[in-house]
Amino acid sequence: MFFTSSASVRKCAGCGFCALGLHTRSRYNRDTDRRYIRDPIFLDRLDHFDRFGHKSTRNPRNVFRVKICGLTSVEDAAMVSSAGADAVGLNFYAKSPRSLSHEKAFELVKVVPDSVARVGLFVNATDDEVCSAYDHLGLDFIQLHGDEPPEYLLALGGRPVIRAFRLGSGGLNPILDYLAACDLPEVNIQAVLIDAFDPQLYGGTGETADWQQLASERSALKDLPLILAGGLDETNVEQAIMKVRPDAVDTASGVEERPGRKDRNRVEAFVQSAHKAFSLLAS
Repeated sequence: MFFTSSASVRKCAGCGFCALGLHTRSRYNRDTDRRYIRDPIFLDRLDHFDRFGHKSTRNPRNVFRVKICGLTSVEDAAMVSSAGADAVGLNFYAKSPRSLSHEKAFELVKVVPDSVARVGLFVNATDDEVCSAYDHLGLDFIQLHGDEPPEYLLALGGRPVIRAFRLGSGGLNPILDYLAACDLPEVNIQAVLIDAFDPQLYGGTGETADWQQLASERSALKDLPLILAGGLDETNVEQAIMKVRPDAVDTASGVEERPGRKDRNRVEAFVQSAHKAFSLLAS
């Protein structure tokens, strides 16, 4: 298939196409029009593929830095994007107070710029439901928060996955066992997300994970990007980043005025503190 915009690449790349074509001529004349090829967002989308249709071996740590999850309104989606977050999370778990219908989610993704990653959060949904949402909404990542076994990921057809885990008393060992079982060419885990442990809840507890334990075992993940979640807000995110040294951070309730409604001041403060900490780590 041929594409002329980053939006069309986003829409179709998740549908199983393994080769992308560029039409470099303007529809109005015979002059070569290379605006889209020079577009860095377009190039970033194309970087997932090579000329033979195989996935690119791009830097595995090249993930977003700051994700705001649990958006429920168009206004919040636009505000979070403008505040400097480079990823937004859309929750499709029906039991969550931040749950979205696909129709509402489609309204939200329309106002999120291509430079901001769209992440869909799912808990024990069928693989058909997950793949349908990913494809039709043009998501960038599938975030799995439930009890999905390793073989479940095979049914996702290579779509990029963020696998969420609750850090318990066993530390990273059960997580590493799970990841080892997922070490198959057909499984595309892009990052792991570590949340606080709660035996009854799949996330959204507002509690922090054990930063000390995670920091001490961090190296076991090797090159797999780590996203830190759980109880993060504008007052502690800088400390968390400096302690754990994750590749990204994620928050939902930590920047809300009520469940599902984000507070602009808290969002902006969280984003600024997170970017400051990541800059300090990089210096």
